[in-house]
Amino acid sequence: MPSRKAIAIVLCLLAMLHGVIGWLILPALPVALWLKWLGGVWLLLSFLLIPTGLLASVIKRQPLSDRLAWAGMLAMGMFSSLLMLTLLREIVLLVMPWFGLNIAGIAAITAAAVPLLAAAATVIGFINARRLAKVVKVDVPIKQLPAGLHGFTIAQISDIHVGPTIKRGYLNAIVERVNGLRADVVAITGDLVDGSVQRLAPHTAPLADLKARHGAYFVTGNHEYYSNADAWIAEVRRLGLTVLMNEHVILQHQGASMLLAGVTDYGAHHFDEAHRSDPQLAMAGMVDSGKNHVETANTIGMKLLLAHQPRSAAAAADAGFDLQLSGHTHGGQFFPWNLFVPLQQPYTAGLNKLRDLWVYTSRGTGYWGPPKRLWAPSEITLLRLIPAD
Repeated sequence: MPSRKAIAIVLCLLAMLHGVIGWLILPALPVALWLKWLGGVWLLLSFLLIPTGLLASVIKRQPLSDRLAWAGMLAMGMFSSLLMLTLLREIVLLVMPWFGLNIAGIAAITAAAVPLLAAAATVIGFINARRLAKVVKVDVPIKQLPAGLHGFTIAQISDIHVGPTIKRGYLNAIVERVNGLRADVVAITGDLVDGSVQRLAPHTAPLADLKARHGAYFVTGNHEYYSNADAWIAEVRRLGLTVLMNEHVILQHQGASMLLAGVTDYGAHHFDEAHRSDPQLAMAGMVDSGKNHVETANTIGMKLLLAHQPRSAAAAADAGFDLQLSGHTHGGQFFPWNLFVPLQQPYTAGLNKLRDLWVYTSRGTGYWGPPKRLWAPSEITLLRLIPAD
């Protein structure tokens, strides 16, 4: 829980930004005075709903907590678009005189366009976020790929964020679509939940129905650590998934061997030093499956790592992995947050190469915060291993 001082600073900033929107847009609107007052009331309501929605999880009563979260997250999505469009309008009005253009004629039109476009972006973003993620098929060329692994498939889901606005029905639809892919492995690359096991266990239960030839595997994301990671690790294992914590399993597939490893979240050590993310350790440490394997990491041709954050890639490349599957970024989810992802992560979305390591970054299968996605569609990824030319 953030400190009172941090909350006060955020509230002051939020109030200021809402005030800026009202000051710049409301007086210029070409509407009746009562509609301008209504716009002011909406801004005040938005200012109150956003922090209420973010802190709604402390309310134990259901469904009140979830309803407040829904209201706050929708308000946050609308506010984000209002703020960006307001700033964009001011830039346009500022530069127009430089080109000898008169702003008087468009000031009112652009002021009206801001709330209309923000509302449209919020509605479209909502539809994009709430619909079932489409399947994205990706071929990954691997050097010296054993013949038995040609065409090996991995269904990746990531960043579902089961919580106040994403429930059992949403996850169940994802599980059904993943099962329909008949993949060889299912990989869940973190940020499964936003909330406690006690509150969300009924809604994560569909994970027990995941089916794949070699099973389903899970690694922690940063949001698991916000929600008691140890409890969630135990719950995911109870559902029948294999949780990989800086360790690996060796899969036998059509006469070939694959090393499938997973690391804890990149920042897990901030919550528990024993959970420090370590790709080298994941390469060395094998899950005790009760079977005797003669293979070692150095004799297996294909080495796959599940790591929630793309910035694990440098350490994964040093450890000798061939492919890393990550999430975390949501592809930016919606403008302008996509512009900030590269400040923290080396990759925002898609397939990228770091030395001999391929890194695939999922845009996520759910969403966080506002139910809103623009130019960053959610995805269920079906990766297929193919031999490199």
